[in-house]
Amino acid sequence: MPGKILICDDEPHIRRLIELSLEELEAEGVELIVTEDGEEALAEVRAQDPDLVILDVMMPKLNGFDVCEAIRKDAPARAPYVLLLTSKGQEYDRQRGVSVGADRFMTKPFDPDVLVATAREILARGR
Repeated sequence: MPGKILICDDEPHIRRLIELSLEELEAEGVELIVTEDGEEALAEVRAQDPDLVILDVMMPKLNGFDVCEAIRKDAPARAPYVLLLTSKGQEYDRQRGVSVGADRFMTKPFDPDVLVATAREILARGR
């Protein structure tokens, strides 16, 4: 199940929690790439070609919706799986996420065990 996961959240403590939650996957060959804003995330997606991108929705520079939309336009055939991690769980936000190509939503606060299981499932399926 080797692969790459890109994590992007502008809140340092949330970013660290996500990283710590997913660290156990590193023993299975998964590489974690950590970014703190949408512009940095998009640049790393283009440079690193991750299998899974975990994006916060509310971020400076480019928000998660904008990053997801750009990812889908860049390389639709090879685009990574995109999980939007957000405190905005309203139906409008979910619809917007679907419209820009998000594959899944997870609301904050999240259960670290569920995040790990979700990541493992996504990586096992491949693109």
